[in-house]
Amino acid sequence: MLSQLSRIRSVTSSLLVAGALLATGCTQLPTGSAGGITTQVASVEHSRIERKADAYLQAAPRTVTATRSERSAGGRHDFYSEGDYWWPNPEDPDGPYIRRDGLTNPDNFIAHREALMRFSDITASLTSAYLLSGDDRYAEAAIDHLRAWFVDPDTHMAPHLLYAQAIKGRNTGRSIGVIDTIHLTQVARSAQHLIARGQLTGEEQRAIEHWFSRYLTWLVEHPFGIKERQHPNNHGVTWAMQAAAFADLLGDEATLASIRNDFRDNFVGNMMAENGSFPAELERTKAYGYSLFVLDAMAMVAEIASTPEQDLWHYRADNGRGMKRAIEFMAPYIRNKRQWPLEPDVLYWDEWPVRHPSLALAARAFEEPDYLTLWSPFEPDPQEYEVRRNLPVRHPLLWLLEPGEPLFP
Repeated sequence: MLSQLSRIRSVTSSLLVAGALLATGCTQLPTGSAGGITTQVASVEHSRIERKADAYLQAAPRTVTATRSERSAGGRHDFYSEGDYWWPNPEDPDGPYIRRDGLTNPDNFIAHREALMRFSDITASLTSAYLLSGDDRYAEAAIDHLRAWFVDPDTHMAPHLLYAQAIKGRNTGRSIGVIDTIHLTQVARSAQHLIARGQLTGEEQRAIEHWFSRYLTWLVEHPFGIKERQHPNNHGVTWAMQAAAFADLLGDEATLASIRNDFRDNFVGNMMAENGSFPAELERTKAYGYSLFVLDAMAMVAEIASTPEQDLWHYRADNGRGMKRAIEFMAPYIRNKRQWPLEPDVLYWDEWPVRHPSLALAARAFEEPDYLTLWSPFEPDPQEYEVRRNLPVRHPLLWLLEPGEPLFP
Protein backbone atom coordinates (compact mmCIF):
# COMPACT_ATOMS: atom_id res chain seq x y z
CA MET A 1 0.00 0.00 0.00
CA LEU A 2 1.31 3.48 -0.85
CA SER A 3 -0.17 5.56 1.94
CA GLN A 4 2.84 7.50 3.15
CA LEU A 5 3.33 11.18 2.58
CA SER A 6 6.60 10.29 0.83
CA ARG A 7 4.55 8.83 -2.01
CA ILE A 8 3.98 12.31 -3.38
CA ARG A 9 7.61 13.38 -3.19
CA SER A 10 9.51 13.29 -6.41
CA VAL A 11 12.59 11.10 -5.97
CA THR A 12 13.19 9.76 -9.45
CA SER A 13 15.89 12.22 -10.43
CA SER A 14 17.64 11.74 -7.11
CA LEU A 15 17.65 7.98 -7.50
CA LEU A 16 19.25 8.32 -10.90
CA VAL A 17 22.00 10.27 -9.19
CA ALA A 18 22.22 7.54 -6.54
CA GLY A 19 22.75 4.96 -9.27
CA ALA A 20 25.62 6.95 -10.67
CA LEU A 21 27.12 7.42 -7.22
CA LEU A 22 26.92 3.76 -6.33
CA ALA A 23 28.22 2.60 -9.70
CA THR A 24 31.36 4.70 -9.24
CA GLY A 25 31.80 3.85 -5.58
CA CYS A 26 31.32 7.46 -4.54
CA THR A 27 30.53 7.94 -0.85
CA GLN A 28 30.36 11.74 -0.69
CA LEU A 29 27.18 13.23 0.70
CA PRO A 30 25.76 15.69 -1.83
CA THR A 31 23.44 18.34 -0.51
CA GLY A 32 19.97 18.67 -1.91
CA SER A 33 16.23 18.50 -1.49
CA ALA A 34 14.05 15.87 0.16
CA GLY A 35 14.63 13.52 -2.74
CA GLY A 36 18.35 14.13 -2.42
CA ILE A 37 18.23 12.75 1.11
CA THR A 38 17.20 9.38 -0.32
CA THR A 39 20.19 9.56 -2.65
CA GLN A 40 22.52 10.28 0.23
CA VAL A 41 21.17 7.48 2.39
CA ALA A 42 21.52 5.02 -0.48
CA SER A 43 25.13 6.12 -0.94
CA VAL A 44 26.00 5.85 2.75
CA GLU A 45 24.23 2.54 3.27
CA HIS A 46 25.26 0.69 0.11
CA SER A 47 28.48 -1.01 1.21
CA ARG A 48 27.10 -1.86 4.64
CA ILE A 49 23.93 -3.40 3.23
CA GLU A 50 25.79 -5.37 0.60
CA ARG A 51 28.23 -6.75 3.17
CA LYS A 52 25.49 -7.76 5.61
CA ALA A 53 23.23 -9.25 2.94
CA ASP A 54 26.02 -11.33 1.44
CA ALA A 55 26.76 -12.74 4.88
CA TYR A 56 23.07 -13.48 5.43
CA LEU A 57 22.54 -15.34 2.14
CA GLN A 58 23.50 -18.61 3.77
CA ALA A 59 21.89 -17.94 7.16
CA ALA A 60 19.29 -20.54 8.07
CA PRO A 61 15.99 -19.32 9.55
CA ARG A 62 15.72 -19.60 13.33
CA THR A 63 12.30 -18.99 14.86
CA VAL A 64 10.76 -19.24 18.34
CA THR A 65 10.48 -22.99 17.92
CA ALA A 66 14.27 -23.40 18.12
CA THR A 67 14.39 -22.71 21.88
CA ARG A 68 12.01 -22.87 24.80
CA SER A 69 12.16 -21.77 28.44
CA GLU A 70 10.95 -24.12 31.13
CA ARG A 71 9.41 -21.07 32.81
CA SER A 72 7.12 -20.34 29.84
CA ALA A 73 3.41 -21.06 30.30
CA GLY A 74 3.03 -21.18 26.53
CA GLY A 75 3.63 -23.79 23.89
CA ARG A 76 6.30 -24.44 21.29
CA HIS A 77 5.08 -21.76 18.87
CA ASP A 78 4.48 -19.07 21.50
CA PHE A 79 6.86 -16.15 21.91
CA TYR A 80 8.14 -15.87 25.48
CA SER A 81 10.21 -13.27 27.31
CA GLU A 82 10.70 -12.02 30.86
CA GLY A 83 10.42 -8.57 32.43
CA ASP A 84 13.72 -6.78 32.07
CA TYR A 85 13.95 -5.03 35.39
CA TRP A 86 12.67 -7.80 37.68
CA TRP A 87 15.03 -9.65 40.01
CA PRO A 88 14.98 -12.26 42.77
CA ASN A 89 14.10 -10.78 46.17
CA PRO A 90 17.16 -11.10 48.47
CA GLU A 91 14.83 -11.39 51.44
CA ASP A 92 12.73 -14.10 49.76
CA PRO A 93 14.87 -15.84 47.08
CA ASP A 94 12.13 -18.28 46.12
CA GLY A 95 9.33 -15.73 46.17
CA PRO A 96 8.03 -13.29 43.57
CA TYR A 97 10.56 -11.11 41.78
CA ILE A 98 10.99 -7.43 42.69
CA ARG A 99 11.58 -4.46 40.35
CA ARG A 100 14.86 -2.55 39.91
CA ASP A 101 14.20 0.09 37.25
CA GLY A 102 16.83 0.37 34.53
CA LEU A 103 18.81 -2.66 35.69
CA THR A 104 18.34 -5.67 33.43
CA ASN A 105 18.40 -9.11 35.01
CA PRO A 106 21.12 -11.06 33.13
CA ASP A 107 19.45 -14.39 33.90
CA ASN A 108 16.32 -13.56 31.88
CA PHE A 109 15.28 -15.76 28.99
CA ILE A 110 16.03 -13.68 25.88
CA ALA A 111 16.40 -16.33 23.18
CA HIS A 112 13.09 -15.46 21.50
CA ARG A 113 13.94 -11.76 21.50
CA GLU A 114 17.32 -12.54 19.98
CA ALA A 115 15.70 -14.69 17.30
CA LEU A 116 13.20 -11.96 16.46
CA MET A 117 15.89 -9.27 16.25
CA ARG A 118 17.97 -11.56 14.04
CA PHE A 119 14.96 -12.21 11.79
CA SER A 120 14.28 -8.48 11.47
CA ASP A 121 17.86 -7.60 10.59
CA ILE A 122 18.27 -10.48 8.14
CA THR A 123 15.03 -9.73 6.31
CA ALA A 124 15.61 -5.98 6.18
CA SER A 125 19.25 -6.37 5.07
CA LEU A 126 18.36 -8.81 2.30
CA THR A 127 15.42 -6.73 1.11
CA SER A 128 17.49 -3.54 1.12
CA ALA A 129 20.20 -5.31 -0.88
CA TYR A 130 17.56 -6.44 -3.37
CA LEU A 131 16.30 -2.86 -3.74
CA LEU A 132 19.85 -1.63 -4.37
CA SER A 133 20.93 -4.40 -6.74
CA GLY A 134 17.85 -6.04 -8.24
CA ASP A 135 19.52 -9.39 -7.51
CA ASP A 136 16.77 -11.99 -7.00
CA ARG A 137 18.98 -14.05 -4.68
CA TYR A 138 18.48 -11.51 -1.92
CA ALA A 139 14.70 -11.51 -2.31
CA GLU A 140 14.54 -15.30 -2.35
CA ALA A 141 16.64 -15.55 0.80
CA ALA A 142 14.45 -13.00 2.59
CA ILE A 143 11.34 -14.96 1.64
CA ASP A 144 12.83 -18.11 3.16
CA HIS A 145 12.84 -16.38 6.54
CA LEU A 146 9.33 -14.95 6.09
CA ARG A 147 8.12 -18.43 5.22
CA ALA A 148 9.69 -19.96 8.34
CA TRP A 149 8.22 -17.38 10.75
CA PHE A 150 4.75 -16.98 9.28
CA VAL A 151 3.86 -19.91 6.99
CA ASP A 152 5.62 -23.15 7.89
CA PRO A 153 3.37 -25.15 10.26
CA ASP A 154 6.40 -26.60 12.04
CA THR A 155 8.33 -23.38 12.71
CA HIS A 156 5.86 -20.48 12.64
CA MET A 157 5.29 -18.07 15.54
CA ALA A 158 1.76 -17.83 16.94
CA PRO A 159 0.25 -14.37 16.19
CA HIS A 160 -0.10 -13.13 19.78
CA LEU A 161 2.03 -12.12 22.76
CA LEU A 162 0.27 -13.77 25.67
CA TYR A 163 3.54 -14.80 27.32
CA ALA A 164 5.81 -11.81 26.80
CA GLN A 165 7.58 -10.07 29.71
CA ALA A 166 6.41 -12.58 32.28
CA ILE A 167 7.53 -12.12 35.89
CA LYS A 168 8.38 -15.09 38.06
CA GLY A 169 5.85 -15.48 40.84
CA ARG A 170 3.63 -12.68 39.53
CA ASN A 171 2.25 -13.41 36.05
CA THR A 172 2.72 -15.50 32.92
CA GLY A 173 2.69 -12.50 30.58
CA ARG A 174 1.90 -8.78 30.56
CA SER A 175 0.49 -6.12 28.29
CA ILE A 176 3.82 -4.29 28.11
CA GLY A 177 5.25 -7.39 26.46
CA VAL A 178 3.72 -6.05 23.25
CA ILE A 179 6.81 -3.89 22.89
CA ASP A 180 8.88 -7.00 22.18
CA THR A 181 7.62 -7.25 18.59
CA ILE A 182 8.69 -3.74 17.54
CA HIS A 183 11.29 -5.45 15.35
CA LEU A 184 8.51 -6.79 13.14
CA THR A 185 8.07 -3.23 11.84
CA GLN A 186 11.03 -3.75 9.49
CA VAL A 187 9.74 -7.19 8.54
CA ALA A 188 6.32 -5.87 7.50
CA ARG A 189 7.93 -3.13 5.41
CA SER A 190 10.26 -5.63 3.76
CA ALA A 191 7.26 -7.79 2.84
CA GLN A 192 5.60 -4.72 1.28
CA HIS A 193 8.58 -4.18 -0.99
CA LEU A 194 8.77 -7.83 -2.00
CA ILE A 195 5.05 -7.96 -2.74
CA ALA A 196 5.13 -4.74 -4.76
CA ARG A 197 7.94 -6.10 -6.93
CA GLY A 198 6.24 -9.43 -7.56
CA GLN A 199 8.69 -11.48 -5.52
CA LEU A 200 6.12 -12.58 -2.97
CA THR A 201 2.88 -13.78 -4.54
CA GLY A 202 0.08 -16.31 -4.37
CA GLU A 203 -0.54 -18.50 -1.35
CA GLU A 204 2.60 -17.39 0.48
CA GLN A 205 1.69 -13.74 0.16
CA ARG A 206 -1.81 -14.43 1.43
CA ALA A 207 -0.49 -16.54 4.30
CA ILE A 208 1.92 -13.81 5.43
CA GLU A 209 -0.74 -11.12 5.17
CA HIS A 210 -3.13 -13.39 7.08
CA TRP A 211 -0.58 -13.74 9.88
CA PHE A 212 -0.20 -9.97 10.18
CA SER A 213 -3.97 -9.54 10.00
CA ARG A 214 -4.47 -11.95 12.91
CA TYR A 215 -1.73 -10.29 14.95
CA LEU A 216 -3.06 -6.79 14.26
CA THR A 217 -6.53 -7.92 15.34
CA TRP A 218 -4.99 -9.26 18.55
CA LEU A 219 -3.18 -5.96 19.14
CA VAL A 220 -6.39 -4.00 18.66
CA GLU A 221 -8.86 -6.26 20.48
CA HIS A 222 -7.05 -8.26 23.18
CA PRO A 223 -6.91 -6.66 26.66
CA PHE A 224 -3.09 -6.72 26.52
CA GLY A 225 -3.11 -4.78 23.27
CA ILE A 226 -5.79 -2.36 24.45
CA LYS A 227 -3.89 -1.62 27.67
CA GLU A 228 -0.58 -1.20 25.87
CA ARG A 229 -2.09 1.25 23.42
CA GLN A 230 -3.18 3.41 26.35
CA HIS A 231 0.21 3.31 28.09
CA PRO A 232 1.26 6.96 28.57
CA ASN A 233 4.90 6.65 27.51
CA ASN A 234 7.07 4.93 24.89
CA HIS A 235 4.96 1.78 25.16
CA GLY A 236 1.91 3.52 23.72
CA VAL A 237 3.99 4.99 20.90
CA THR A 238 5.61 1.68 20.01
CA TRP A 239 2.17 0.02 19.96
CA ALA A 240 1.19 2.59 17.33
CA MET A 241 4.45 2.12 15.43
CA GLN A 242 3.79 -1.60 15.06
CA ALA A 243 0.08 -1.33 14.37
CA ALA A 244 0.71 1.35 11.72
CA ALA A 245 3.30 -0.81 9.94
CA PHE A 246 1.02 -3.84 9.92
CA ALA A 247 -2.02 -1.80 8.87
CA ASP A 248 -0.01 -0.21 6.06
CA LEU A 249 0.94 -3.66 4.77
CA LEU A 250 -2.69 -4.75 4.88
CA GLY A 251 -4.27 -1.56 3.53
CA ASP A 252 -6.20 -1.08 6.78
CA GLU A 253 -7.11 2.61 6.50
CA ALA A 254 -9.40 2.57 9.54
CA THR A 255 -6.55 1.54 11.85
CA LEU A 256 -4.20 4.08 10.29
CA ALA A 257 -6.78 6.84 10.77
CA SER A 258 -7.18 5.98 14.45
CA ILE A 259 -3.39 6.00 14.89
CA ARG A 260 -3.20 9.48 13.37
CA ASN A 261 -5.66 10.59 16.02
CA ASP A 262 -3.54 8.96 18.74
CA PHE A 263 -0.48 10.75 17.41
CA ARG A 264 -2.06 14.20 17.46
CA ASP A 265 -4.25 13.94 20.54
CA ASN A 266 -2.18 11.73 22.82
CA PHE A 267 1.46 11.54 21.78
CA VAL A 268 1.80 15.23 20.96
CA GLY A 269 -1.19 16.53 22.88
CA ASN A 270 -0.58 14.76 26.19
CA MET A 271 2.86 13.17 26.24
CA MET A 272 5.09 15.86 24.68
CA ALA A 273 6.25 18.88 26.67
CA GLU A 274 6.31 22.34 25.12
CA ASN A 275 10.09 22.10 24.55
CA GLY A 276 9.68 18.87 22.57
CA SER A 277 10.79 16.48 25.30
CA PHE A 278 8.83 13.55 26.74
CA PRO A 279 8.61 13.97 30.52
CA ALA A 280 7.64 10.33 31.14
CA GLU A 281 10.98 9.29 29.62
CA LEU A 282 12.97 11.97 31.44
CA GLU A 283 11.82 10.53 34.76
CA ARG A 284 13.48 7.17 34.07
CA THR A 285 16.88 6.07 35.31
CA LYS A 286 17.93 5.82 31.64
CA ALA A 287 16.39 9.09 30.51
CA TYR A 288 18.81 9.69 27.63
CA GLY A 289 18.36 6.27 26.05
CA TYR A 290 14.60 6.33 26.50
CA SER A 291 14.38 9.81 24.96
CA LEU A 292 16.22 8.59 21.88
CA PHE A 293 14.02 5.50 21.74
CA VAL A 294 10.70 7.32 21.93
CA LEU A 295 11.85 9.86 19.34
CA ASP A 296 12.65 7.05 16.90
CA ALA A 297 9.23 5.52 17.53
CA MET A 298 7.49 8.87 17.03
CA ALA A 299 9.36 9.34 13.75
CA MET A 300 8.27 5.92 12.54
CA VAL A 301 4.62 6.61 13.34
CA ALA A 302 4.84 9.94 11.52
CA GLU A 303 6.50 8.33 8.51
CA ILE A 304 4.16 5.35 8.22
CA ALA A 305 0.82 6.97 9.05
CA SER A 306 1.12 10.36 7.32
CA THR A 307 -0.91 11.16 4.22
CA PRO A 308 -0.71 14.21 1.94
CA GLU A 309 -3.79 15.56 3.70
CA GLN A 310 -2.69 14.64 7.23
CA ASP A 311 1.05 15.21 7.49
CA LEU A 312 2.10 14.14 10.97
CA TRP A 313 5.66 15.32 10.45
CA HIS A 314 4.45 18.90 10.13
CA TYR A 315 1.52 18.71 12.51
CA ARG A 316 1.75 21.33 15.27
CA ALA A 317 -0.39 21.65 18.36
CA ASP A 318 -1.57 25.11 19.37
CA ASN A 319 1.55 25.73 21.44
CA GLY A 320 3.89 24.62 18.64
CA ARG A 321 4.55 21.10 19.85
CA GLY A 322 5.18 18.54 17.14
CA MET A 323 7.82 16.42 15.46
CA LYS A 324 9.94 19.36 14.41
CA ARG A 325 10.24 20.55 17.99
CA ALA A 326 10.89 17.01 19.24
CA ILE A 327 13.79 16.61 16.81
CA GLU A 328 15.11 20.06 17.67
CA PHE A 329 15.04 19.21 21.37
CA MET A 330 17.09 16.03 21.04
CA ALA A 331 19.48 16.88 18.17
CA PRO A 332 21.91 18.99 20.28
CA TYR A 333 22.28 16.14 22.77
CA ILE A 334 22.93 13.68 19.98
CA ARG A 335 25.57 16.03 18.61
CA ASN A 336 27.15 16.50 22.04
CA LYS A 337 25.99 14.15 24.76
CA ARG A 338 27.98 16.02 27.38
CA GLN A 339 25.39 18.79 27.20
CA TRP A 340 22.66 16.44 28.47
CA PRO A 341 21.14 18.31 31.43
CA LEU A 342 20.21 15.23 33.51
CA GLU A 343 22.24 12.54 35.23
CA PRO A 344 23.90 9.97 32.96
CA ASP A 345 21.88 6.80 32.42
CA VAL A 346 22.50 4.14 35.06
CA LEU A 347 23.49 1.67 32.32
CA TYR A 348 24.57 1.87 28.66
CA TRP A 349 25.35 5.57 28.83
CA ASP A 350 28.46 5.09 26.71
CA GLU A 351 26.65 3.01 24.07
CA TRP A 352 24.28 5.81 22.94
CA PRO A 353 23.70 7.47 20.53
CA VAL A 354 23.80 5.26 17.45
CA ARG A 355 22.55 5.77 13.89
CA HIS A 356 18.97 6.72 14.75
CA PRO A 357 16.35 6.48 11.98
CA SER A 358 14.57 9.57 13.32
CA LEU A 359 17.42 11.74 12.04
CA ALA A 360 17.44 10.27 8.53
CA LEU A 361 13.67 10.49 8.21
CA ALA A 362 13.57 14.00 9.67
CA ALA A 363 16.24 15.10 7.20
CA ARG A 364 13.89 14.14 4.37
CA ALA A 365 10.68 15.37 6.01
CA PHE A 366 12.07 18.81 6.85
CA GLU A 367 14.57 19.02 3.98
CA GLU A 368 17.38 19.48 6.48
CA PRO A 369 20.61 17.83 5.23
CA ASP A 370 22.30 18.73 8.52
CA TYR A 371 20.30 15.98 10.22
CA LEU A 372 21.73 13.45 7.80
CA THR A 373 25.22 14.78 8.42
CA LEU A 374 24.57 14.20 12.12
CA TRP A 375 23.15 10.73 11.46
CA SER A 376 25.76 9.21 9.17
CA PRO A 377 28.89 8.91 11.42
CA PHE A 378 27.21 6.91 14.17
CA GLU A 379 27.30 3.14 14.56
CA PRO A 380 24.58 1.48 12.42
CA ASP A 381 25.02 -2.03 13.82
CA PRO A 382 25.55 -1.86 17.59
CA GLN A 383 26.53 -5.09 19.29
CA GLU A 384 25.27 -4.44 22.82
CA TYR A 385 22.03 -6.37 23.37
CA GLU A 386 20.23 -3.54 25.18
CA VAL A 387 20.96 -1.11 22.35
CA ARG A 388 19.95 -3.58 19.64
CA ARG A 389 16.72 -4.25 21.51
CA ASN A 390 15.89 -0.54 21.49
CA LEU A 391 16.92 0.11 17.88
CA PRO A 392 14.22 -1.75 15.94
CA VAL A 393 14.70 0.19 12.67
CA ARG A 394 18.22 0.03 11.23
CA HIS A 395 17.35 0.25 7.53
CA PRO A 396 15.72 3.63 6.79
CA LEU A 397 16.10 3.06 3.05
CA LEU A 398 13.09 0.73 3.31
CA TRP A 399 10.96 3.78 4.11
CA LEU A 400 12.72 6.33 1.94
CA LEU A 401 11.86 4.21 -1.10
CA GLU A 402 8.21 3.48 -1.84
CA PRO A 403 7.22 -0.16 -2.44
CA GLY A 404 7.46 -0.86 -6.14
CA GLU A 405 9.41 2.28 -6.98
CA PRO A 406 12.61 1.40 -8.85
CA LEU A 407 15.92 2.57 -7.54
CA PHE A 408 17.34 2.44 -11.06
CA PRO A 409 14.55 3.48 -13.49
